[in-house]
Amino acid sequence: MNKAAEEILTIFVISDSAGETATKLAQATMAQYPTVEFNLFRKTFMSDKKTLLKALKEAKKLNALILYTMINEDLVQLIRDFCQESNLFGFDVLSASVLEIEKRTGVAPTREPGALHHLNKNYFKRIEAMEFAVKYDDGKDPRGFLEADVVLLGVSRTSKTPLSLFLANKNLKVANLPLVPQAHIPKQLWEVDKKKIVGLTNDPNVLNGIRKERMIAYGLNPDTAYSDIDKIRAELEFANDLYEKLGCVVINVASLSIEETASMIMNALELEDHSYYTMEEE
Repeated sequence: MNKAAEEILTIFVISDSAGETATKLAQATMAQYPTVEFNLFRKTFMSDKKTLLKALKEAKKLNALILYTMINEDLVQLIRDFCQESNLFGFDVLSASVLEIEKRTGVAPTREPGALHHLNKNYFKRIEAMEFAVKYDDGKDPRGFLEADVVLLGVSRTSKTPLSLFLANKNLKVANLPLVPQAHIPKQLWEVDKKKIVGLTNDPNVLNGIRKERMIAYGLNPDTAYSDIDKIRAELEFANDLYEKLGCVVINVASLSIEETASMIMNALELEDHSYYTMEEE
C-alpha cells in the first residue's frame, strides 16, 4: 500500500444549516477511495464569524479539506480568505450555481440559511408518503396497490421495505407485496397499470447468503428451508414468471445499493424526484 493510502485524511463540512448537501458530496467523494481512511467532521448551523473562525482554525490544525454551504456572503468571503491565507483546500458547494441562476434570471437569491428545509407542501407530502408506505407494507392491504405511485414485488430479502421507505422520502406512495410460490396473488395487482409495477429479483447464491446471515442474526440455525438454495431458485422462478405475465419492469438488486435501485426505479418508471424544496410551493 502506498503512503497516501495509509494517511488519514480529514474533511470538514461547514454549513449555516444542517450540512446535508455538503455531507453527501463528502461521502460520495470518500466512497471513491476505499483504501483511504477518512475523518469527517460536521460543523453545522454556523451563523456568526466567531464560531465559524473557531471551526476554521480546527480545520487548519488538521490540514483538512473544507466543503462548505454558506449563503451569507460575508461568511462565504471569510472562508475563502481563511483558506487562501492558510493554504487549505476549500470548496464552495453553493455559490457558483446560486450566482449563475441570479445571472440568468435577474432574480436575487433570498440568502436564507436552511431554505431547503422549510415545512412546505413537499414536507407534508413526504410525511403522507411515509405513512402510506408503512400502511401498505408487506401486502397488508392490497387496496393500496390502486392508490400507489409504485408497487414493488419480490421474494423475501429483496429490499422491498427499505426501498418503499426510501422512495417515500421522495414523496412517492409505495406499496409492496412479498411473493411466495403458490400463494394467492391479490386481484388488485392485475388492475394496476404495469408501468407502476417493479419486480425485484436477486441472484440465488447472493440471496442464500443474505438469508443465512439473517437467521444467524436471530440466533437460529442458518440451514433451514428459508435459506435452502433449491427453494430459493423456485421462489425466484415463480417471481420471474409473474413479472413476465404482468409485463412489468424487472430489476436485479444483487449488486445494488438501496439508492442505486431507487434511482433505477425512478428512471424506469419516469418518475420525478419531488422531495426537494421549490419556491413555487411556498
